[in-house]
Amino acid sequence: MPIIDSQVHCYEANTPKRPWHNVPNWPPHATGDEMAAAMDKLGIDGAIFISAFSMYRYDASYAVEVQRAHPGRFAIVKPVDADDPAVDDVIAEWKKTPGTVGIRIIVTKDPGRSPSEQGLDRVLRAAVRHDFPVNMLCWGNLDAGTALVDRHPDTRFIIDHLGLMQPRTPPAPREPWAELPKVLELAKRKNAVIKVSGACTLSKEPYPFPDIWDPLSRVFDAWGFERCLWGTDWTRAFAVVNFEQAVEPFRQTNRLTDSERAMLMGGACAKAYGWSPKKS
Repeated sequence: MPIIDSQVHCYEANTPKRPWHNVPNWPPHATGDEMAAAMDKLGIDGAIFISAFSMYRYDASYAVEVQRAHPGRFAIVKPVDADDPAVDDVIAEWKKTPGTVGIRIIVTKDPGRSPSEQGLDRVLRAAVRHDFPVNMLCWGNLDAGTALVDRHPDTRFIIDHLGLMQPRTPPAPREPWAELPKVLELAKRKNAVIKVSGACTLSKEPYPFPDIWDPLSRVFDAWGFERCLWGTDWTRAFAVVNFEQAVEPFRQTNRLTDSERAMLMGGACAKAYGWSPKKS
């Protein structure tokens, strides 16, 4: 079974041609070519490329360029603006774009971001019409995310980053798994799957991060491996773990059987997005 990373972010250097909205503590560039080469080195067959909201906001033009250059390696997901009254048209156009497999909404408590419930409902109804799963970033706001999942039972949700706040810089939070009970409760919703992405950033121990496995085993038990999508969140996790360190613990652990590993590191992702990588 192919290995599929459920969340990566590619981007060009910050230039006037395509300026960044924010300048995060990420590498100065991680182009599609560079990402594909790094994936080759680590034996990753394909990835879901989430257009980086922090840099490009709702402009996914770079993701489209990368997918066009590497059509068998990347499928692409675009953040959409819930407060845009024309968002249905935006999603309809995105559906026509080669390589697209989903959209993304940001439902966090970030200052200055408060998309209306009406706007979110508009997006989620459009996702059903256009047969897209909806990636949802709701860390720090799991109650609101759960309410959306409940309010839209016909929408397919993909919960980003275990639903848990993850650090951009070391160290791990004092209680990184404090909201795990809410994550386990959310598993009862059959219209949702969850990304086990960025998990290594929650470790308080050095590589290979042995303390992640007990809480992750509770996630696997609650959600089932067919609903858990492994991912690195490279390059957002850059300052905490490197790309290889986000991959190898899942390859090497004896806490997974071969069949569980195959489902977690590829099978569940292929099922959720309806996409598998193809060698050129």
